[in-house]
Amino acid sequence: MEALLISACLLGENCKYSGGNNALPKETLAALERRFRLVPVCPERDGGLPTPRIPSERRGERVLNREGEDVTEPFRRGAESALETARREGCRLALLKERSPSCGSGVIYDGSFSGRIIPGEGVAAELLKQNGLAVFSETGVEKLLENAGFGVRNSEL
Repeated sequence: MEALLISACLLGENCKYSGGNNALPKETLAALERRFRLVPVCPERDGGLPTPRIPSERRGERVLNREGEDVTEPFRRGAESALETARREGCRLALLKERSPSCGSGVIYDGSFSGRIIPGEGVAAELLKQNGLAVFSETGVEKLLENAGFGVRNSEL
């Protein structure tokens, strides 16, 4: 069974910045579990940030929390940890939390804490893509299930 790197919050793990989760619907999780061996990661927690934590957003190459503190290094450590896990577990695919400063793929919050969305990548999503993983967000789970196992790369999606 193919391994799928997945944001732990999507599995219902309470590791979201607020202390909650972003659990996918049960039927979606069941479909994923039938097709994949799920490998959970939380780059923010794995990089050393607490749960709950002050919300953060990416501003260019830096990540700042709402109080203005630069938290880029824990985000980078978490991204490296996610990549290490993906390599160890043989993951070629990842399903990550959209808009997140670590896991967002294609769009992220703009860094103003106003809810504005811009094109961009979270720190972990960017590193995983640079290292050949196909990265999907939870709104693309159907596409993931359709394309799984066919050697699809990000450039082909």
